[in-house]
Amino acid sequence: MAPKQGNIMSFRPDIKVVDATIRDGGLVNDFYFTDEFVKKLYETNVKAGVDYMEFGYKASKDIFDETKFGKWKFCKEEDLRAIVGNNDTKMKISVMADVGRTDLERDIIDKEDSVIDIIRIATYINTIPAAIDMAEYCKSKGYETSINIMAISTASESDIRQALELICRSSVDMIYIVDSYGAIYPEEMRDLMDLFVEFGQKYNKKIGIHAHDNQKLAFANTIEAVSRGVSMLDATVCSLGRGAGNCAMEALLGFLKNPRYRLDPLLRFIQNEMLKLKQEIVWGYDIPYLITGMLNMHPRTAINFIKEGDTDYSLLYHELWARE
Repeated sequence: MAPKQGNIMSFRPDIKVVDATIRDGGLVNDFYFTDEFVKKLYETNVKAGVDYMEFGYKASKDIFDETKFGKWKFCKEEDLRAIVGNNDTKMKISVMADVGRTDLERDIIDKEDSVIDIIRIATYINTIPAAIDMAEYCKSKGYETSINIMAISTASESDIRQALELICRSSVDMIYIVDSYGAIYPEEMRDLMDLFVEFGQKYNKKIGIHAHDNQKLAFANTIEAVSRGVSMLDATVCSLGRGAGNCAMEALLGFLKNPRYRLDPLLRFIQNEMLKLKQEIVWGYDIPYLITGMLNMHPRTAINFIKEGDTDYSLLYHELWARE
């Protein structure tokens, strides 16, 4: 077991906070955020000292109909620059590319011509080779790169070790553990993070966490990861994200001891913008997400259950339990 990295009062200068509000939150409203909302969030993140802001996806227009999604599904250069200009700030700009859902040669331009700093590749354990190819392409274009392994709770330790070995031999800068189903408990997260950090330290790769809140554990798992030496921390404002949402940015900034992070700008954004958004779209912890999290299942069933207004939680639990 790796030694614990500091304690609750420790200052870790290597820690970086990534705001994924627009990218993960876009999965709730099909990325239809107004430019005004995104601009205000961008300005808030800069004032709050957030290190990276992820605007959305680089999704293929051959797969996804542009008329059915907002602009942050595609993150065109001109749309990003309409918000950030040349981004003359310390905060870096991130986008995500899914394995098999991005046209790299068409949509990933040279870094010198883009305001984007990092491209994060989202993959499942069985598509790691394709993810590495994508990351290497993006790296050749001049970007920082990350491989985010989704649904990690469904992968075996032997598969995880093989995946980490492959990724660590590449030029990828960061490796993320993604608890897509919100199924991992802090004790399990500790063991997983020790494994990831072991590889990260051996090969000089940064390790990150992206947690979902199905069992109200996203914040707990994130700070557990901090204690094990993880340095890249994803969060979203008011936990806005697919299904149960993510680690709450306001909780994370309130926890971290680095004086460069400021909570007040974020609280002002919440009271002025997020309270209004809560009247328009629904997200966050609910019993159906708890059930899918407990059973280590994709939340799609819970999402549909909530959309239909169903409240027969007992029936849902027994039906899903029978599928295991």
